Amino acid sequence: MPRQQSFLPEENIAGQSVWLVDSHSLIFQVFHAIPEMTSPQGEPVSAVYGFTRDMLFLLEQKQPDVLICAFDSPGPTFRHDRYELYKADRGEMPEELRSQIPKIMAVLQAMRIPVLSQTGYEADDILATLARECHEQGARCFVVTGDKDCRQMITDRVAVYNIRKDYVFDAAALDAEWGIRPDQVVDFQSLVGDAVDNVPGVPGIGPKTARDLLAQFGTLEKVLDNVSQAKGKRVQENLVAFRDQALMSRELVRLDTQMPLGVDWQALRVGSFDSPRLGDLFSQFGFRSLADNAKRLAGTAQTSPDWSANYQIVNTPEALANLVQRLQSVELVSIDTETTSVNPRAAELVGISLAVGPGEAFYLPVRAPAGEIALEEATAIDALRPVLENPAIRKIGQNLKYDVIVLRNVGVNLAGLAFDTMVASYLLDAGERNHNLDYLAQRYLNHSNIKIEELIGKGRNQKRMDEVPLAQIGPYAAEDADVPLRLMPLLEERLRQQNLEELNQDIETPLVEILADMEYEGIRVDSERLNELHVEYGRRLHELEVQIEEIATHSFNIGSPKQLAEVLYGELKLPVLKKTKTGPSTDADVLEQLAPLHPLPRLVVQHRQYTKLLGTYIDALPLLVNPKTGRVHTSFNQVVAATGRLSSSDPNLQNIPIRTDEGREIRSAFTARARGWTLLCADYSQVELRVLAHFSQDPTMCRAFADDTDIHTLVAAQVRGISPDEVTSAMRREAKAVNFGIIYGQSPFGLAKTLGIEKDAAAKFISEYFARYPGVEQFIFDTLAACSRQGGVTTLLGRRRTISGVRAPAKKQTTADGPPPPLQLNLPERTAVNTVIQGTAADLIKLAMLAVHRRLKAEGLSTRMILQIHDELVFDVPDSELESVTELVRTEMEGVVPLRVPLKVDVKVGQNWAEC
Repeated sequence: MPRQQSFLPEENIAGQSVWLVDSHSLIFQVFHAIPEMTSPQGEPVSAVYGFTRDMLFLLEQKQPDVLICAFDSPGPTFRHDRYELYKADRGEMPEELRSQIPKIMAVLQAMRIPVLSQTGYEADDILATLARECHEQGARCFVVTGDKDCRQMITDRVAVYNIRKDYVFDAAALDAEWGIRPDQVVDFQSLVGDAVDNVPGVPGIGPKTARDLLAQFGTLEKVLDNVSQAKGKRVQENLVAFRDQALMSRELVRLDTQMPLGVDWQALRVGSFDSPRLGDLFSQFGFRSLADNAKRLAGTAQTSPDWSANYQIVNTPEALANLVQRLQSVELVSIDTETTSVNPRAAELVGISLAVGPGEAFYLPVRAPAGEIALEEATAIDALRPVLENPAIRKIGQNLKYDVIVLRNVGVNLAGLAFDTMVASYLLDAGERNHNLDYLAQRYLNHSNIKIEELIGKGRNQKRMDEVPLAQIGPYAAEDADVPLRLMPLLEERLRQQNLEELNQDIETPLVEILADMEYEGIRVDSERLNELHVEYGRRLHELEVQIEEIATHSFNIGSPKQLAEVLYGELKLPVLKKTKTGPSTDADVLEQLAPLHPLPRLVVQHRQYTKLLGTYIDALPLLVNPKTGRVHTSFNQVVAATGRLSSSDPNLQNIPIRTDEGREIRSAFTARARGWTLLCADYSQVELRVLAHFSQDPTMCRAFADDTDIHTLVAAQVRGISPDEVTSAMRREAKAVNFGIIYGQSPFGLAKTLGIEKDAAAKFISEYFARYPGVEQFIFDTLAACSRQGGVTTLLGRRRTISGVRAPAKKQTTADGPPPPLQLNLPERTAVNTVIQGTAADLIKLAMLAVHRRLKAEGLSTRMILQIHDELVFDVPDSELESVTELVRTEMEGVVPLRVPLKVDVKVGQNWAEC
């Protein structure tokens, strides 16, 4: 918990910059603003990340002399003694936020930022006391908060700072927004009240009336003593009736500026970080970018130790011939390419780097600035081809998929792929978010790589790589080949220690070549069809805008959360279901809940969906079509999802809605490559549920899959005690939600929300499900117990993910009232169960890709695998091969691994993706 000290005044701080942080205000802001983030161990860390980022920003950008974080203390304060309902409407802190508070404290301790808290008081009282001290001693003070109560601290030396907008809120800003002086803030809030803190104020008096009253009378006392002179009979009546409530409200909102802190400002001055401890924490939480910022700020960024290296530039025919002779005598070479673009299919080759031993690397430029000597591209490629296409010479590198595609652009089929340091790092630490070469060099070799920004710069003046002088690009490029060579033995040893060597050699490394093939091929996109959809979606959006404005009775900016909130809550008086720091929420979840109450929220949801699809796909896809190939070449990411699944980007084809008409419309623009070709889509049927049946060994579930029974209908019938013939589509939908919800640890609340039913009904459904399928619940218990013991989970093929924060489960007992309530899993526990199921499904689809690829190649077929989307593979197939490839794909996919239940593959064909 925060340190508590008794300080003695020692140092005057006149003229210094003091920044005071309302910690809980910032923590709640970032918790609700930042998408869910987990550490490499699977624990929630989004609030830790956001708050730490804020502290680094303040230290670097504002350069305070003093930086202090104030925290609320647990338990009631003196305000609760005065008014029992103070802050009574505030719910409990979410568990996934509560668990992050100790981590934030640990970071602050490592950053040596003072933390203050005192029993019986709120953080605002600490801030107010410190702000008073700053004003009296002549310091310049900034209170970092989103809480409007703190506006009462404003003086000519104290201001409130909004870190989200990087905006200083002073007396002039207060006058512009509320029309009052800082000394009137307490009286203003006493009249208006505060719904967030449950401060009652005076009913019927809003900000405008309060402002006018204070402008007329000056203070709350004078307002209450001169009620008869106030404008408006209702205002007068309420001021009389609620006089005591207004005075009590003032006691609640007035901050204590006289807390016995007696600050030793010298002890609170900004100092140096505990860099080793901070580095350990950032590594534990997976904060790689923040670690770099912290090192730079602390001045502790490590420079490379003695890095013995002999890097040579090869740019003459004689040097090239000597290098080729040297390469033909080695068994392993590390390779890297320098190009003009991060998009490999659009990139032009600038140079090739090759390393043959630690510190022995060469850079072959084929493009260089004017006046510098470079090799002819064709000459260099022809000379290197016998080495690059020789499978007996093993190739290693960092993100080899990129280099494979770049070299194929110039006619080279890189052979002998043996090791990818990025992929190996991912296998070892799947929960990490960073596997780039700079991080790996620093972590394993204690070496700081040359940064690309040092070569090409940033922003508007950024250069292309072929504009960088050879004296600069040569060492940088050679190092990019040298570092993987030095990393390889270290990563190989760790893979052996963790029993991941086979997974790396047999699945992940061979997959690199397959993904490169798929990216190189791409998929044809019909731009004319997209143009039709652009016109159609524009028409639909216009119709929705007309309907929305007719219901609202006026026009407004539908994309503005502020204007939308005013319409929904101010004009239509719809219930406020969730609040944010900026006001009532208008997020998608809230609009879905409001839709049954009024037509406008439903229309806004539709408007947002069409706007997103238009911007993300319909208008974006034509810009991503490669002008040379006429195809879109999405990038398949092998090292992103911690479960082992592949993801795609530029464009992200996995996010196209699957079951909606709009999603099908967009898919209709993805077509077979030419006349005489057909798209074939092969999709694993309910693969995650089949994996669940395999692991749980639940006899009822296994029997259903063995008999090819519809599992959703069966669950609905068994849980309700009816025959399958009596199951309605609504019942099946409920069962389906439960079946898939189990994998993700869905709570009764989540299921109730999904299905639009009562929470008790959802809880009963889940409990009865577990009673019917005890093997599933036992699997969850066993998985969590193993994870608690071992600190992680593994998939069917041994893919491992480290997960912390999993509790050792205790077996529940059935009571006299019926089955026990459903399992309530925290985020790490949900992550553990999901990783085993989804990770195994990822293993299966990867095995399928390898098996199908081998067969296609062995039989000399022209069919091309072009997409992998979740559990689906998409192929471009010549019509002459359609029948044989259909059978080939189904056979290989269904036979990749023998499970306790059969794998089933649905195969469909069509001229475009939608038809499949």
